[in-house]
Amino acid sequence: MAVLLALLTACVYGTADYLGGHATKRVPALVVTFVGQLFGLAVLGVAAWTSGIPAPVAADWGWSALAGLAGSTGLLAFYSAMSSGHMTVVAPVTAVTNAAIPVIVGFAIGERPGVLALVGIPLALVAVALVSDVLGPDHRRAPARVVALGALGGAMFGLILVFLHQTSDGSGVWPVLIMRFVSTPWMLILIAARRPSFAGVTRDKWLIVGSGILDSLANWFYVLAVREGLLSVVSVIVTLYPATTMALAVTLDREKVHRPQLAGIALAAAALVLITLA
Repeated sequence: MAVLLALLTACVYGTADYLGGHATKRVPALVVTFVGQLFGLAVLGVAAWTSGIPAPVAADWGWSALAGLAGSTGLLAFYSAMSSGHMTVVAPVTAVTNAAIPVIVGFAIGERPGVLALVGIPLALVAVALVSDVLGPDHRRAPARVVALGALGGAMFGLILVFLHQTSDGSGVWPVLIMRFVSTPWMLILIAARRPSFAGVTRDKWLIVGSGILDSLANWFYVLAVREGLLSVVSVIVTLYPATTMALAVTLDREKVHRPQLAGIALAAAALVLITLA
């Protein structure tokens, strides 16, 4: 069940990124994220209210708030790195760091996956790098600051998975809702400081709303998945989400795929098989 939930999470995350990616072609990424999170917050609020689960204990509030701070910090670092123009460097650095952090933490807290999973996890990390186009034809050397920002963004995204993993099993959807309580006001502060244009939000409203709601649902599905399985196993499957984004871009937008990316898809499939069998 944990593997299936993790795979569902990756598919939903990847779809959210696909929709958000299209929206950010015409609307600033900060605006897309903020508006999308508002709608995600509304959906999570309804889910928490109708679930009948009371507000969680203080520890859950703390871990969830940390996840919200990590997410906001990660987005700021990631957007700053991406705006440098070195996207083909930033994307794989962020993706691999995102995947590696929960695995490292999982081993540090004593998790010991089976032998097949131990083979599948490093394969998945390589797959994430390849699918994120680390060997793409436009790859070029980036300044150390840009690489560091990409790594910081990935580390913060990875810590979201770690912090949500620490919440209690009976907290329901509350951890993800609390995370949004923290991240959404922080995004509003950034908007007030940077004053990006909201022009185009109405035109691309379905892309933006869909991205925000799906991203929030993906976080919820992840919490369900990690309560069923190991952090080191579930997280590495979840971070294969760029494969979903790429599949949608190829299918719907007829984007070209490079051979290393195809190799990454093959490695991802092999990793999933090994982890599932474990």
